Parts: sequence; C-alpha cells; structure tokens
Amino acid sequence: MKEGKLDFHELREIIINSRKIKRDEVLIRNDVGEDCSVIDFEGYEAMFSTDPITGATENIGKLAVNINCNDIASSGGEPIALLVTILAPVTSTLKEINYVMKEISEEAAKINVEIIGGHTEVTSAVNKLIISITVIGKNKKGESIKTAGALEDDDIIVTKNLALEGTAILATDYEERAKKVLNNQELKEAKDLIKYISVLDEGRIGKEIGANSMHDITEGGLLGALFEVAMASSKGFLVYEDKLPFLESTKKIAKEFSIDSLRLISSGSMLITTSKGEEMIKALTSNGIKATLIGKVTRSKGILVSNGVELEVKEPERDELFNIK
Repeated sequence: MKEGKLDFHELREIIINSRKIKRDEVLIRNDVGEDCSVIDFEGYEAMFSTDPITGATENIGKLAVNINCNDIASSGGEPIALLVTILAPVTSTLKEINYVMKEISEEAAKINVEIIGGHTEVTSAVNKLIISITVIGKNKKGESIKTAGALEDDDIIVTKNLALEGTAILATDYEERAKKVLNNQELKEAKDLIKYISVLDEGRIGKEIGANSMHDITEGGLLGALFEVAMASSKGFLVYEDKLPFLESTKKIAKEFSIDSLRLISSGSMLITTSKGEEMIKALTSNGIKATLIGKVTRSKGILVSNGVELEVKEPERDELFNIK
C-alpha cells in the first residue's frame, strides 16, 4: 500500500462497517472529515484512558479493546466509546487493516462500546501493525475508585488465573515452540484464554461490594501491579506465592521460555484491595468469577513469601514478554 492516509472511499467503508453500536450519549459521531466526537455526560464523571498494543502479533484488535476498557473498569466506571489509531507498515494490505478493524468492532460490540473516531495511516515509520486506543467512560459523580485507595490491612484479591494474556500471546505467536510443552488440548485452551481478558464484571462487582482500590494486572504482571498499587497508596503488601493461581499451561510455558510468570502480562485478572475480603470473594464467585485471597496490604515494603522466605519486591522492569529466550 502507499504511504499516507487511506483514501476517502476506503476509510468511509471501514468507518461504516465498524459502526455496530450507537450510544444515546454520543451526540456527534465519527465520519470522514468529522474530527471531533461529542458525548453528553450529564450527572456523571468523564473517564479517559489510552494504551497501544506493541507486544503481540495476533489478536491485537481484541487485546486493544479490552486492555483499554479494563482501565475504566478498574476505576469502577463504564466504558462508553473508543477512538482507534492504526499505523500500518507499507507492506500491509487493505484486507489486513479491514480484518483488524473488524476484530476491534466486534469486540467493542460485545461490551456495548461505540467506536466514535480515530485515525488510520500507512507509514514506513513502523514495521508491523500498531494499534493505539483511547477509551472514554463514565461513572456517577463521586464514585470513581483510585489505584491509590488501598488501605492498611485490606485483603488483596486476584480474579481468574494470573498471566492469562501472556500465556495466550505466547501460545499463539510462538505456537511451534509452545507445542514442545503443551499437548493439543492444552495448546487450544491456552490460545482460548484470550477470550477471558475483560475485567468489566470484576470492576462492577468490586465497586458494588466496596473495593478500596482496583488495578488490572497488565505489563509487569502481578508483582508489577502490586508495586504500582503500593506506590500509589504509600503502602506495602505481604503476599504468598503458594496462594497465587496459575494454570498448569502457564507454568509449562514459563519454564519453556525461561520467564518469570509473576512478571508476565496478565490482562484478565483484576487486583482488588478491600476490607470486605470474604464478601468480595463470595460475590465474585457467585457471578462465576474465580477469586483468590493472596495476602494483605501492609504499612510499608512489598514482600513476597516464597517457600517460607520473605523477599522484598523491587521496582518492576520491562515485562517478561520482552525477555523471551
């Protein structure tokens, strides 16, 4: 394809095909030449978050939608709309761009989020397809939850299993190598973990029951998320490695790729701190969401107890996904 913006007819077709949801709050929506979208937030707080997808090759549309909407859910809000930026290398085809946009629009439709704008461009500045999404959400005034809200003695809960996203990415993007340690059924299940990376339900339940802090576990894995919550809240934590929920397929893949699953990207799992741990776990479980109590918020220092030894958790470095051997 030629460098530069897609032509009028190509872009218009992509916009129309991606318009699967129309929210009443959207007063002006995306179209060719319409550079600003307008949303009515009467009685609500507006919420915004943005992130690119850089570490994966497959399922990037699904990942892009969910990791951004998860940020809104982690603050107790509801995602309303997305703005999508696609930067495609000159080796791309229109078919590839349409496929990714179809994936984005279908994933957004599943969670009732409208695509209201963005930008699509072919450029020699990138050597693979890059997607960056900005999500707009809403919450009732005064009800947004801060990452910095963790309180001393809060229970620390994680949902589902850890490293779901990292496991799915490695099983998909490095399939031949993953086959060395996973049988056909395990490989299929590992790939299918991509279906479970939304934490919108956890965000809703966490808000209802009384989470003091919520954080979706993304780059840097569980230890990265714990460190960020502790730093934001000026607190510490004490968690137990033997309580951490990992799938056997994740353990096998981590060993094969010589990576630390505690620091592997983990979208799909929500970190929740609350003074109502038992009630929170009961509510999550009754809604079909696995929930595990892994430790407590403390006054200071981040401690991981591994085989009876207390290890201080240091500032996270780059995600293990970028340390593949």
